[in-house]
Amino acid sequence: MDLRLPGLRGPRRPRRIVSAVAAVVVLAGAGTWTAVASDDDTPAVRHTDRVMAVDGVKLDTSYFTAGTGRRPAVLLGHGFGGSKDDVRQQAEKLARDGYAVLTWSARGFGKSTGKIGLNDPKGEVADVSRLIDWLAKQPQVQLDKAGDPRVGVAGASYGGAISLLAAGYDDRVDAIAPAITYWNLADALFPDGVFKKLWAGIFVNTGGGTARFEPALAAMYDRVAESGTPDSAARALLEQRSPSAVADRIKVPTLLIQGQTDSLFTLAQSDAAEKAIRANGAPVDVDWIAGGHDGGDMEGDRVQTRVRAWFDRYLKDDKAADTGPAFRVTRTGGVDSTDGAAQLRGASADSYPGLENGERSFPLTGRREEQSFANPPGASPPAVSALPGLGGGGLSQLSSLGVGVSLDFPGQYAAFASAPVTGDLRVTGSPTVTVHVKSTSDTAVLFAKVYDVSASGSQVLPSQLVTPVRVEGAKAGKDVTITLPAIDHKVEEGHRLRLVLASTDLGYASPMTPATYTVSMKGDLKVPTAPAVTTAAAPLPSWVWWLPLAGAAIALALLLTARRRTAGPAPDPALAEVPLQITDLSKKYANGDRYSVRDLSFRVEKGQVLGLLGPNGAGKTTTLRMLMGLISPDGGEIRVFGHAIRPGAPVLSRVGSFVEGAGFLPHLSGRENLELYWRATGRPAGDAHLAEALEIAGLGDALARAVRTYSQGMRQRLAIAQAMLGLPDLLILDEPTNGLDPPQIREMREVMIRYAAAGRTVIVSSHLLSEVEQSCTHLVVMDRGRLVQAGPVAEIVGSGDTLLVGTATPVEEPVVEKIAALPGVASAAPTAEGLLVRLDADGSAQRLVAELVRLDVPVQAVGPHRRLEDAFLTLIGGSA
Repeated sequence: MDLRLPGLRGPRRPRRIVSAVAAVVVLAGAGTWTAVASDDDTPAVRHTDRVMAVDGVKLDTSYFTAGTGRRPAVLLGHGFGGSKDDVRQQAEKLARDGYAVLTWSARGFGKSTGKIGLNDPKGEVADVSRLIDWLAKQPQVQLDKAGDPRVGVAGASYGGAISLLAAGYDDRVDAIAPAITYWNLADALFPDGVFKKLWAGIFVNTGGGTARFEPALAAMYDRVAESGTPDSAARALLEQRSPSAVADRIKVPTLLIQGQTDSLFTLAQSDAAEKAIRANGAPVDVDWIAGGHDGGDMEGDRVQTRVRAWFDRYLKDDKAADTGPAFRVTRTGGVDSTDGAAQLRGASADSYPGLENGERSFPLTGRREEQSFANPPGASPPAVSALPGLGGGGLSQLSSLGVGVSLDFPGQYAAFASAPVTGDLRVTGSPTVTVHVKSTSDTAVLFAKVYDVSASGSQVLPSQLVTPVRVEGAKAGKDVTITLPAIDHKVEEGHRLRLVLASTDLGYASPMTPATYTVSMKGDLKVPTAPAVTTAAAPLPSWVWWLPLAGAAIALALLLTARRRTAGPAPDPALAEVPLQITDLSKKYANGDRYSVRDLSFRVEKGQVLGLLGPNGAGKTTTLRMLMGLISPDGGEIRVFGHAIRPGAPVLSRVGSFVEGAGFLPHLSGRENLELYWRATGRPAGDAHLAEALEIAGLGDALARAVRTYSQGMRQRLAIAQAMLGLPDLLILDEPTNGLDPPQIREMREVMIRYAAAGRTVIVSSHLLSEVEQSCTHLVVMDRGRLVQAGPVAEIVGSGDTLLVGTATPVEEPVVEKIAALPGVASAAPTAEGLLVRLDADGSAQRLVAELVRLDVPVQAVGPHRRLEDAFLTLIGGSA
């Protein structure tokens, strides 16, 4: 059956990019075959690796099938800097669901050869057509006609763009599901003619440097990076490689998945794609997920399920397949009661609302009608909004949880605010505003953003997004209408909207020449509300949003210390030299049915390395969050060097933290990453104690290399060094050895011990009990939010019922049997050191020693022998 829906596609016409002479050739001897076992009754997945020669380039591919008979095919593309291996799991799932799946490493990535062309129509896009040619010849693939397989294309980021381009250039493509990708790459990297320099640099360095790119792209990047201003030729080159160049040709069912925490490819990119493809008559659904290139939850399982349903409907012609609503957006709905992680809920509408639906107007006023501010020489220091390239972490995660971490420098911005909002306001789309701009220079570059400001004055930048605006002819004055970033964000009743127009931003190139900008309001702020979008009553399955990476967490603490502070409890002089004392600490999250932490009390002294242990849900993460001032307790108090901890407490400057999931700008060296981070804190360079932190971390010559060349262990040590900047008196490490091999774990252990040896204090939370036993001097064991035991490691481990008996000579087996039969002895076994004796309830060490002497056993020493794991399981009742 032909799946193509009437009116969706024009007449078939030859759009093959490369002549038929350049057919795909499978290189002799390149294929390997394996079978992937299944845990249930579904058929095993057959997996074949092949290297294909395409127009002089070798493409590394993998082909996945399961079961028998013909079925639709799916091509899965990978993200920029990745390879086919990144999508293997999804490929195997689709194969089990009845698809023939082909993955490949794009030119210049993985084991594929060739230059990176940023999805060049004559390169990467032509490769996809050759792969479709190959699929048409496979006996497992369903055909619409000879040479025309039933095929869908999916992928994220770079792979998402190739799915759109494939649909535009090859009319054999039947359905696509692009995710977190671009519609117009020139608009993404040169928004309003402003160079997105950090993201562009990450692109180039992730690709391996300009030498790995096509010469035209390399020359373009060098030219724009040097000038700081994109020219028309650069824009034309990127537009040529964008799906927008073939907008009128994309006429297949399209599922657009776009990220809300994404300063690289914003929601405006999918909005433009939706309008163009729907205008062609094709079905289009839009899904705004919680994550994106700046981190957050990528909702992988849910998204993959929806993509599969989309292909079931449009490739298998399964009319019963539930493809979901026409529009869906993921919203944060409270926090998990066990660990405070954000819960996700879906909101939906029967049609895509666009970015300007249901607008409300809010008048804005400032301290004066007209405000002037400076573009500083060299555009430095820059304001900080997003930190591009941090991926698994990032500041956007903090903003989604209601924590403000942006940084605007006084004298470098103008601000205008609304009256307090009456009733809750849900912003869904792109706010707009018109301002009048004057400048002492001909060209002005502004960075516009709208903050959500609480009644107490704290402010949050939703998704950490800003809009760059280039104003030509600004010397004479000019009215400019600004379209702010598209967001989905709830503004609580009583909060204000605050428009900030800044002269600099860390992620963008600004004019280097100093200038003075003057702005005034020319209209109200118009805010889209999309009233037809409604939130589901019950929460969807949620995945954990982990705490942000170390840099963002520490930056938060440092930024908060600079804010105006409210009065708090007076310092306790008696605790001035005590790094940490927790007293009767309790926390119960909103809508939770139990306390995450309840009546917790313990004390930590200088020079200690304290291990914080407990099973999942014990309250460890909640305790660390309260300790770092990220959340407030419901009862009790935390004092650090006698000072009560609360958000913005000055004593937080004496606390450093490393949280699992650290990330750095991969194109910068280790030293440059640390220096950039410290500059963002606004503290004097001399206070960083960079040399001391680096000496403790022990990175050596690696500091001069780009972080993308680092091993996992080196990245972990760099993250520890970042946490040590300023040599904080109290260092908090959450799972610092995750993902490390044994030698790297040993090195991390030495780093912690060296740091504490100077009289400072380390608190480490880890699930590696054997490592905690070797690294830590003291332990705090928690279970179900309560303290189970606290004290020195030796004391906790030594409280068991197993004794190690050291002997001068080995004990003969007949004697061992006699010992095992003694009253009060449960078992006895020889070891290299002597005997391992486990006592029963009636046994005692004194009685055992007397019996050993009676049996002429040459006893030299008797002591407790129990692993920390044994002690831990005993303390928590085996519930880990």
